[in-house]
Amino acid sequence: MSLYQLQKFLFELNRDESVQDRYRSHLDALINNFDLTDEEIKALRDGDIGLLYVLGVNGQILMHYAAFLGIEWFNYLDLMRDGIEKHGPVRAGVYAMTGDGDSFTAEGKKR
Repeated sequence: MSLYQLQKFLFELNRDESVQDRYRSHLDALINNFDLTDEEIKALRDGDIGLLYVLGVNGQILMHYAAFLGIEWFNYLDLMRDGIEKHGPVRAGVYAMTGDGDSFTAEGKKR
């Protein structure tokens, strides 16, 4: 997995209008500038917030990408939760999970 490259892609997208324009018009060419796995490329093409979260993308970076895609805040949070259910625990990065994605909070255990 190339988490650094994935986050760099999203960071540049979040900050640079010319990158945003290229995302909209020439996504494949833009993606080719980064060393990404097939799974990461699919997640970007699909706008799959849940998978990007599970892959380890930092929430601050991911939050701005979700807004760029027009995803509302509460839907964004739900998509991250759905990503864990669909793809398993967060694999890398600061949010990496232990315990097979089981929640250790009282709130999480009620779900």
